[in-house]
Amino acid sequence: MKKFIDNPATLLDTSLQGFAKAHADIVELHTEPNFVSCKQRKVGKVALISGGGSGHEPLHAGFVGYGMLDAACPGQIFTSPTPDQMLAAAQAVDGGAGVLFIVKNYAGDVMNFEMAAEMLDGPNASVLVNDDVSLPKDHPIGRRGVAGTVMVEKIVGAAAEQGYDLAACKALGERVVQATASMGIALSSCTVPALGHPTFEIAEDEIEIGVGIHGERGRETGKLLPASEMIEQIAGHIQEELHPEAGQAVLLHVNGFGGTPLVELHLVYELAWRYWQKRGLNIQRSLVGNYTTSLDMAGCSLTLTLLDEEMLGLWDAPVNTAALRWGC
Repeated sequence: MKKFIDNPATLLDTSLQGFAKAHADIVELHTEPNFVSCKQRKVGKVALISGGGSGHEPLHAGFVGYGMLDAACPGQIFTSPTPDQMLAAAQAVDGGAGVLFIVKNYAGDVMNFEMAAEMLDGPNASVLVNDDVSLPKDHPIGRRGVAGTVMVEKIVGAAAEQGYDLAACKALGERVVQATASMGIALSSCTVPALGHPTFEIAEDEIEIGVGIHGERGRETGKLLPASEMIEQIAGHIQEELHPEAGQAVLLHVNGFGGTPLVELHLVYELAWRYWQKRGLNIQRSLVGNYTTSLDMAGCSLTLTLLDEEMLGLWDAPVNTAALRWGC
């Protein structure tokens, strides 16, 4: 393992300190327990809080700021944050209009956010993100929350800034989840620092199809194919899930897992764009880059969100965070 690390045990704390200093105009770091909050918050609006294990950066701390999250709770690498982190974050950023938790569908995240919600005095609600179509709808643990989380945080974050109340923010978030589907493909495993070696072994001529974002294997192992064939395969699963009609406005997101260069991600975008263009979709917005990563894994995911006029306007609304910034 070759990484810029002194000690795996102090990696997260030192990284958070550096993140907070690098973006001191936007965020503030709180410790014991750890959470990151927006430095300039509007009083009287719904407060959005998310979180999860570290290793997915810039998700979630990179999306704290104007127009997105009010706070993010980082757990250790691929480990859920604790209820006391979520409770402390909620108490710190509650502006009097209630708190909305945005939760990726992983057992630890769900359980700990539920505990925090029960302990929190005051109105609160949750949106469960489960956009990963690599798992069937009737899977025992449900579908995982992956890169579609960014769409939920951005669109609902803009709505909160515009004065939507708690019930409206929750309903909108659930609508975005229903309109969003994602699927990933990996060319390599990732290396968790505390483990010190790749999570799984994969041959040079193999790929993992339908991976999550915690270094787990996919739904199946396949042979390395030309990029066009691999992208058409995962795009096909998304197409079958959403059944978009010709003319439908969509947002196309190509997300890197941390170890794939932008030259390849933009190639993937072109291939995905061609796939959906042939099917008559109106690709109105795009996002390409590393936004929901899995440490140093080589690979990417596709996310498609079906847009209506309200969602499109909220996506375009100003945002000022460490990782997403426009209109400000």
